Amino acid sequence: MCLLPPSILLGSLLFSEQATAGAQIEEPLADAVRNALSAAIANQAPPEPVFKDTESRLAYLRWLGAMSDRLKKKKPEWQIRKEFLQSVWYESKRAGLDVTLVLGLIQVESNFRKFAVSNVGARGYMQVMPFWTRVIGDGDASKLFHMQTNLRFGCVILRHYLDRERGDLFMGLGRYNGSRGKAPYPNAVLGASKQWEFAGK
Repeated sequence: MCLLPPSILLGSLLFSEQATAGAQIEEPLADAVRNALSAAIANQAPPEPVFKDTESRLAYLRWLGAMSDRLKKKKPEWQIRKEFLQSVWYESKRAGLDVTLVLGLIQVESNFRKFAVSNVGARGYMQVMPFWTRVIGDGDASKLFHMQTNLRFGCVILRHYLDRERGDLFMGLGRYNGSRGKAPYPNAVLGASKQWEFAGK
């Protein structure tokens, strides 16, 4: 009896969920940058939002309720939806990113599919290229299909690219997608982000 290697089996399972996103480009990193990025993805504790006061917590709960309603078609199970949104919120805030932007990026990159794989091998919700696990992680690219790990890597990488572009959202998003300087991807993410805006306080 011939058993296929796990990587081939996984690939066949994921083929139907292929994403159409571009790819981050591997660039040389200064040691200080590499160390900072490694430290930023190192803490693997479950995300637990912390609030300075009751009003902040209530605002978060209102946001969670509104986003949950919007995401219901993509993620029908409440507990999975709640854990996903809590992790997106936590990792966005941790990286100093607008959660609306991150949700828009996830929509464009993977359409909220945990096991999405692009034609260039980018993986998971935020379509992280496997080379990042070698550059700033432990080298295990299979972990990019773990929800929190993928969101942690994606948010840290996006923050890095925005910093590289001195906060220029258009150029930073283009760098994330491997299409720096071209309009379609940043415009798609910014357009998708509008669907996740939340005015409730």
